[in-house]
Amino acid sequence: MTVLYLDTSSSLFCTALYQDGKVVNQIQKQLEKDMSKEALPLLKQMLEEVSISPNEVDKIIVCSGPGSFTGIRIGMTIAKVYAWALQKDITMISSLEAMVVSSTSSVVMPLIDARRGYVYGALYKEGKAIIPDGYYYLEDLLKKAQSYEPYHVVSNDHFEGLMTASYLPNCQKIIETYQNRESISPHLVNPCYLKQTEAEEKMNG
Repeated sequence: MTVLYLDTSSSLFCTALYQDGKVVNQIQKQLEKDMSKEALPLLKQMLEEVSISPNEVDKIIVCSGPGSFTGIRIGMTIAKVYAWALQKDITMISSLEAMVVSSTSSVVMPLIDARRGYVYGALYKEGKAIIPDGYYYLEDLLKKAQSYEPYHVVSNDHFEGLMTASYLPNCQKIIETYQNRESISPHLVNPCYLKQTEAEEKMNG
């Protein structure tokens, strides 16, 4: 089976191709504000470098968030149109799941800065969520996790007074962990922001 992995939920664009039990090509690149311009050309480049046509991909795994609102929309749109147009299997994972799987620790707290003291976070033990993915005030999440210490915090963001390990995507482990997750209709592939956008908050406030 040939699997395509795509994550545009942060400034780190990450995509990989998995075939015959191994990652045959991958691209990880900091894109910052260029995600909308470069994501699709980089995906095309990765396929061409190993002479795999888009139609040879059997399944797509896409990160649905949380993270950058704009970045998530870019990756989700690419993935769902790809799956719909070529009738490919598709499944979603959260950005936090990808962070956990890439860690070598058994108890992991993945964190993404959501600003103003809030985070997107969770606590996982041996790959299972003890505290589910959510939008938390950081101090509240740390209190919830006290009884599960020691745990390792994984993040590419800085939090005052909190020791963190950098998140380096392990595409091989991510794909092998989630390649058999149930496929869904491309029409059900939607971003998982875990919180309202600022515009929605103002509208509902």
